[in-house]
Amino acid sequence: MAVDQQAVRRHLADFVASRRGVEAYVEPPTNVTATTVILIAHDGEWTRRAAGTRQAAFELATSLGIPVYDVLHTGYPQRMREWNSRQRNKP
Repeated sequence: MAVDQQAVRRHLADFVASRRGVEAYVEPPTNVTATTVILIAHDGEWTRRAAGTRQAAFELATSLGIPVYDVLHTGYPQRMREWNSRQRNKP
């Protein structure tokens, strides 16, 4: 799967610049998606983009100067689940 790395980097860099406490979580590929990187802010707001490969995902997050984790080892932070719940319950 081809990934526009420049567009992904721009989007993620904008997310990091406009939020605080952002951390990256690398997600494994599935049958329908490439490896993805999800950025999660201090309040649980998140964004996800395809990164192509696991190595590319880690390198991208590292280049943004934020902590990066393998979601298979850490799981998702509680703040993300809480943010998702708040979004579902909005009128």
